[in-house]
Amino acid sequence: MDKITKTKLLNEYKDGDVVNDIFVVKIKKGVSDYTKGYYFSLILTDSSGKSIEYRYWGGADENVVKELYDSIKNDSVLLVNGSVSSYQGKLQIMSNEKHLIEVLKDEEYNQEDFIKRTEKDLEELYKKVENYIENIKNEKLKLLLKNIFDDEIKQEFKKHPAAISIHHNWIGGLLEHTLEVIRYCEVSKEIFPELDEDLLITGAILHDIGKLEEMEMTTRIKGTNSGMFIGHIILGSIFVSNKMKEIGLEEELQDKILHMIISHHGKLEYGSAKEPMFPEARVLYYADEMSSKIAEMINFVKDSKDETEDDFMPKWNKNKPTNIFLR
Repeated sequence: MDKITKTKLLNEYKDGDVVNDIFVVKIKKGVSDYTKGYYFSLILTDSSGKSIEYRYWGGADENVVKELYDSIKNDSVLLVNGSVSSYQGKLQIMSNEKHLIEVLKDEEYNQEDFIKRTEKDLEELYKKVENYIENIKNEKLKLLLKNIFDDEIKQEFKKHPAAISIHHNWIGGLLEHTLEVIRYCEVSKEIFPELDEDLLITGAILHDIGKLEEMEMTTRIKGTNSGMFIGHIILGSIFVSNKMKEIGLEEELQDKILHMIISHHGKLEYGSAKEPMFPEARVLYYADEMSSKIAEMINFVKDSKDETEDDFMPKWNKNKPTNIFLR
């Protein structure tokens, strides 16, 4: 059976466009009444990372509208017919009972239409990780990493994203991010030969291992219950701690590796349980920061160039907008 593919990404739609496309349901907002009957609202998304409100204007039969609404679940893929319009300065998609809206089955669409995929070869990237593990001289650390990266973890690690949004939020993103962090650590070792290379590489490979439990991929990247309640830093610490105990790693080395994981965000206000307390932990923090922040800026420039004719565009964060040069 031929799969239904996307025709446009959300960031390409303009006011007045006709819609005959597929989207992922991010949020369901419920059924309400209006002068002619009943309607419902959804928030739809796709691999562009953008979201849009969708409104289905139903008729006077509340049961018919509710039945359609109830058939739609969070993360459902919908085939939507309708049109794009602007309301209060924001684009939205609208349709009514004359338009088709259909919930697709898994085999009727491609996951890559909703979650971006790295352009790099995942097998080649993972071979680099395996080479780093093989070159570790400390046999206990090598054994630790080999025990952790069994076939199940290996397959998950290859395809997992590094974030829900902001940076490396695509299939293979965690693998790319980890290799970038390793390279920054290698450069630091070249500049500062006193650094413990085995400890650096081990910390770099394991620093985000908790993200395998923190996030999941369906038709979009989203947080798990464990991820929302606990977070990847603690989840990773628990997982690695158990593995270290299994192989009988000496206590001080256990403490150092755990410290690198729990301090790799650098500051308490950034989510670290501790701030880095020895050079390798400090290097890991800056390596993680470099990888994430540079990737974030590069992706912002790529995604924003077609949205404006200005040379600068403000990027909003939690505290203030930052002007980014796009040319």
